[in-house]
Amino acid sequence: MSERERLEGKVAIVTGGGRGLGKAMALGLARAGARVAITAARAREEIETVAREEGAGRILPLQADVSSEAACARVVAEVVQRLGPVDILVNNAGRGMRFVSERFMTEPTRFWETSPQRWKMVIATNVNGPFFMARAVVPGMLDRGWGRVVNISMNHQTMRRRGFSPYGPSKAALESETIIWSQELEGTGVTVNALLPGGATRTGMVPDDVPEEIRRSLLEPEIVVPPLLWLVSPAADGISGKRFTASRWEASLPEADAAARAEEPAGWA
Repeated sequence: MSERERLEGKVAIVTGGGRGLGKAMALGLARAGARVAITAARAREEIETVAREEGAGRILPLQADVSSEAACARVVAEVVQRLGPVDILVNNAGRGMRFVSERFMTEPTRFWETSPQRWKMVIATNVNGPFFMARAVVPGMLDRGWGRVVNISMNHQTMRRRGFSPYGPSKAALESETIIWSQELEGTGVTVNALLPGGATRTGMVPDDVPEEIRRSLLEPEIVVPPLLWLVSPAADGISGKRFTASRWEASLPEADAAARAEEPAGWA
């Protein structure tokens, strides 16, 4: 089977698919044969550009804010109608520290100085959004006895980093969702795992004015694609409740060995 046919017949949703990690993953899934729907809360032109980049109608752009339960249900219903039952959900949509302050890298905002409205916005997207999306797709996966939920996480050090709330707490909550959901889905054929780049990545969450030494060290978004394609394929059947660090994925190894090198339990076991 060629790489282009690896996910042939599968239907995937990637939230926040217009840029950065989401764009890289959406294109990677489509190029592996999946039909992919991507969402964006505001910038519809970005997801339409991604859809045109792949061509052949393999990517469906849908404008929706995952912090809305109704919007998530609408996305899933439209994807089922237009592409087919959902096999793969990648919970990537997220709001980062730039919503709190553009200077968060150099002038950390203390939690009591954070706007309650911004706090609620980040939590609504990063914690509630994955729940709303997973809640909408998992029943269908259970009916078919197979499915993949992948939650995009971050380094544990960043979850504990001074000045990184509410972003750090939101991703800590997402890891908790990952391990709890995986236990509740055990034995069903539906798996839930976390995937993270393994370091600061060249995405819209990084301010434009970061020091040059930091900018030179940024990971490219495409780093997450190889472990993602393995994780959502039948080769990863039974793998659940884990977190995979893409920077530890060694492409020269057989995939099972690369996965073992990049894997650890989700949460803080």
